[in-house]
Amino acid sequence: MNFEQINNKILPQDAGAMERARQHWNSLAKPVGSLGRLEELLVTVAGLTGSERITLRPRSVLVACADNGVTCRGVASTPPEITATMSRFIARGRSAVCCMAKAADAKVFAYDLGIFQEITDEANLHSRRIMAGTRDMTKGPAMTREEAMAAIGVGMDLVRERAQAGDRLIATGEMGIGNTTSTSAVTAAFLGLDPAETTGRGVGLSDEAYQNKIRVVQTALDRNQPDPADPLDVLSKVGGLDIAAMAGMFIGGALYRVPVIMDGVISAAAALTAVRLCPACKIAILPSHVSAEPAGQKLVNALGLTPMIHGEMRLGEGTGAALLFSILDQALAAYEGLMTFQDIGM
Repeated sequence: MNFEQINNKILPQDAGAMERARQHWNSLAKPVGSLGRLEELLVTVAGLTGSERITLRPRSVLVACADNGVTCRGVASTPPEITATMSRFIARGRSAVCCMAKAADAKVFAYDLGIFQEITDEANLHSRRIMAGTRDMTKGPAMTREEAMAAIGVGMDLVRERAQAGDRLIATGEMGIGNTTSTSAVTAAFLGLDPAETTGRGVGLSDEAYQNKIRVVQTALDRNQPDPADPLDVLSKVGGLDIAAMAGMFIGGALYRVPVIMDGVISAAAALTAVRLCPACKIAILPSHVSAEPAGQKLVNALGLTPMIHGEMRLGEGTGAALLFSILDQALAAYEGLMTFQDIGM
């Protein structure tokens, strides 16, 4: 997989469509620019799709499910078996993201990239397995470069498949115990930060367990020495299969001209990975919220994006991304339905 060639295949934003979308906003009977970021989000969609006639349906959440070998180091308050359990619930439509997506008229698709326990009896948990979870990154690389590239390829393929099925908007989601640890390591490696600045408590770690988590991230960085100038090196050494797959989704969104919504901290780490691999793919990324995890705001700043939601959320699964569906619907309602200055005789 040649990322330079992929980057060169990504067409720039359609400046004409963006200008027409801005002109339409400016023609509406309201103070110019008064809907702020809502206006810019739709202009961004117009630039990617090449049309000021914006459609946000059908849409879906793509949830990458995978385990992290580093869980053997006591970095999570829940056992790794929960990844398989929750992946089943997502496949059955019973998790938080499923409830929220249903309210937003979106479908949820769950994919097994590398759950420790292979699940063969859930028809709606689609197998895209690369390996049975990543390896313990404190002992060496979490993945080979080839495994990381394969996971990126899966993410790109999933977006292509959904685009061919007619989706006009995609949200990223993930499920995997221990993935905040991988995210903390990826963030520290890319941004040159101390693990104490990028590592959070995840789901209710005690003070002792939290300090252990920081030490584990530092050990993984010291052992692997990921090169921030080589994004694939960072991803393969201290990343996760879910991060890799979501990075592929962002790249796929730019290639196949479908906007892809960034969720929380894990999705943001994937977005930064994608942009480091293929800078041109940034045009497809729509930010939803700022995670309560310490790395959340740092990743958003590094990406130069401005999320709409500051709700101190940290659930994952794509729940924050699902919220943006509804916000975009409100923006589109005004874009399509508001009277123009011409309508009111001005």
